Amino acid sequence: MGSSANSILSLIKSSSLSKSQLLQIHGHIICTSLIKEPTVVTSLLSLVALSSSPLRDIHYAHQIFTQIPKPSFHQYNVMIRAYSQSNSPEKGVLCYNQMRNNRVQTDPFVLSFVLKSWTRMNHLIGGKQIHCRVLSDGFQADSLLLTSLMGLYASCGDGTDARKLFDEMSIRDTVSWNVLISCYTRNGRSRDALSLFDVMQKEGCESEPDDVTCLLLLQACSHLCALEFGKRIHKYADDYGYSDRIKVRNALISMYSRCGSFDKAFEVFQGMHDKNVVTWSAMISGLAMNGHGRDAIEAFREMKKVGVSPDDQTFTGVLSACSHVGLVDEGLDIFDSMREYGINPNIHHYGCIVDLLGRAGLLDQAYDFITSMRVKPDSTVWRTLLGACRIHRHASLGEHVVSHLIELKAQEAGDYVLLLNIYASVGDWEKVANVRRLMREKGIQTTPGCSTTEIKGKVHEFAVDDDAHPRKKEIYEMLTDIEKQLKMAGYVSDITCELHNLGAAEKGNALICHSEKLAIAFAVLVTPPNSKIRVSNNLRICVDCHNFAKVSFGAQKVTTHGLPVKSGNWDTDLQGSHLFSSLKFSGTGQTATISALKKSMTGVLE
Repeated sequence: MGSSANSILSLIKSSSLSKSQLLQIHGHIICTSLIKEPTVVTSLLSLVALSSSPLRDIHYAHQIFTQIPKPSFHQYNVMIRAYSQSNSPEKGVLCYNQMRNNRVQTDPFVLSFVLKSWTRMNHLIGGKQIHCRVLSDGFQADSLLLTSLMGLYASCGDGTDARKLFDEMSIRDTVSWNVLISCYTRNGRSRDALSLFDVMQKEGCESEPDDVTCLLLLQACSHLCALEFGKRIHKYADDYGYSDRIKVRNALISMYSRCGSFDKAFEVFQGMHDKNVVTWSAMISGLAMNGHGRDAIEAFREMKKVGVSPDDQTFTGVLSACSHVGLVDEGLDIFDSMREYGINPNIHHYGCIVDLLGRAGLLDQAYDFITSMRVKPDSTVWRTLLGACRIHRHASLGEHVVSHLIELKAQEAGDYVLLLNIYASVGDWEKVANVRRLMREKGIQTTPGCSTTEIKGKVHEFAVDDDAHPRKKEIYEMLTDIEKQLKMAGYVSDITCELHNLGAAEKGNALICHSEKLAIAFAVLVTPPNSKIRVSNNLRICVDCHNFAKVSFGAQKVTTHGLPVKSGNWDTDLQGSHLFSSLKFSGTGQTATISALKKSMTGVLE
């Protein structure tokens, strides 16, 4: 390589290079045939395709690449890597195919970026083709490449192949374990994800959980409402120095809040000196979902006072808080204020307003709001309104909402179930029969409802009319006993929740065997008095089960247990008088909460 090439290389590596200088260098390289010099052109290509400077331009990089007579392995690698990080990952795959057609040899590094492109496109078949190439090229011992393959299977929801690949790996580092945990968590296998934590800690395991492991497992605990397991992760993070990291602390706030242990979430929040927008957003959401909507709004105001600007997640939390406590005007004002912070409302924010109006019974206003949205309403927004139609028994509007879901080709089994609920609640059994017949003709299968409760670190799962539990006889006896006591306390089954045309007594018998009630009965059976019981549901909790839990744990005569019930669609706070005793919420309202929030910020303000 001559002195001219060395001079050009020095200029390319200069940190003060401007766009005009870059264009001059490019022109010089073409005019002097330095485009044939691999070191020079690769450096230029890397600068334009991969650098973090303002000179980065994937389109310009493509132009340079097309001027190279015979691109080398390194030049293909630069382009494939750049495309995998761009908004056009499919072009990375095309570049790889061109590389293969030109018989340029690949390596695991290149294949990992091709896999990244397929992963970003959620293209399982393309990823499997690369898997075959990995095997045929003899790269099956490369742990980094196999971990990337696992990530693709996880992203595409193929947990079986991800686990099979994991088991075939000769070396499993912590990253590999984390990918598998993430795969399980993202694909509804949270219990399997938690089980891996114990496996990683066994003697002989070559990898130890790190801070990322803790984050992923805390998410799994949130999904399962597995508080005791979450406390184990918290202790592990403390023991190994991970709990000082702000992401872990934010995840702890979220986990404790979602598990109904808001006192612990608040304790973590108070112990943090540096609180970022994620911290405040987690706290606001935690207050909202645990029945402290007004406190969530006050926390939102306090956040702004201490100079932390809200983001889109913050607004989702505070709008949810307004919805939970029925503050319609305040919620609409907060929604209108978003643009003051440079935030355009997204579909989640619009959904919160629909929920706010729907809960308040303003169904027609909610419908008008949807039809005037600046973004196209998705199925979730329409389902939110459909749920409100069920609560307020508005059958005609419910039918209209379902028609919109059909137009979107987004109708699901749950939508038909909600419509069944609406018709059943108004006693229109002919339409109930018609909907059931339609579901049979279309082969629509509903998701079985299930409830979980965690006892001594073990998660127990129950279905409707469950008879699989080894202590089923005792559970049903306990449930019968609780029901008798509830009736003495004034509980009456809400038979409108039963979707079959039965007599009142038969409907009551059918309702008593719902999965939530079985989980509650089991938890009361195996835990001592004054224990806190946490039940998590995969589907929306029915009104009767809500009332059952509310009466059960609102009256000390019936039971001394406290119960946060977590539904698949919202969180219902059904606590005994002692649940938040450590925060002294009772009798002081928002003042105690916000004064504590202000107190926790003293170090920051000073």
